[in-house]
Amino acid sequence: MIYFNNVSKVYNKDSLVLNDITLTITSGEFVSIVGHSGAGKTTLVKMILADDVPTEGTVFFESINIFKLKDGDLTKLRRRIGVVFQDFKLLGNKTAYENIAFAMEAVGKTNEEIESDVPHVLELVDLGSKMFNFPHQMSGGEQQRLAIARAIINQPELIIADEPTGNLDAINTYEIVQILKKINDLGTTVILTTHNRGVIDSIGKRVITMEKGRIIRDDKDSKNTI
Repeated sequence: MIYFNNVSKVYNKDSLVLNDITLTITSGEFVSIVGHSGAGKTTLVKMILADDVPTEGTVFFESINIFKLKDGDLTKLRRRIGVVFQDFKLLGNKTAYENIAFAMEAVGKTNEEIESDVPHVLELVDLGSKMFNFPHQMSGGEQQRLAIARAIINQPELIIADEPTGNLDAINTYEIVQILKKINDLGTTVILTTHNRGVIDSIGKRVITMEKGRIIRDDKDSKNTI
């Protein structure tokens, strides 16, 4: 599904953020990318969205060279990807229902589709009772679950979760991980970046370890990382 071919990224001529990354992620995988702050995790996933451009190398989504896409085609590609951020990025003046409806409206979904699908996805992330709450009326864990619901509402092929548990306590972290596993079980590819070893141990899937812009380990099972 995703292929990094000898990708490097240099900032300001002296700062090497990614160093000759070659990596394949297949459809349906759950891949955790781990490493300390500054290891290159976020830069790596930004490449998939074309939010950052390699200094050298190429990134493919299926057979598509992401960095040769025109703006319209890049927009279409991004609609195939759902993104969950550490800081939620919810619309504070909209309810939980309206946050998700807004994401559906952006891709041209009908009112009937919105009215049918929004309650369903809120139930999937255990927020059915919070449908008409605003983000400030929800806990951090609830806000992150809402962010996940928004990311999956248009049925993307890939979910990128960039440090989604970084601001959460242990209980909420566990709940977020269980929801991501559920999404993966339904067939969606998931890429999770984290520095939390406990998170990846609870997933039990492939783990890529980064250090100073390089991939230093690629384990098919998180149990092999210890």
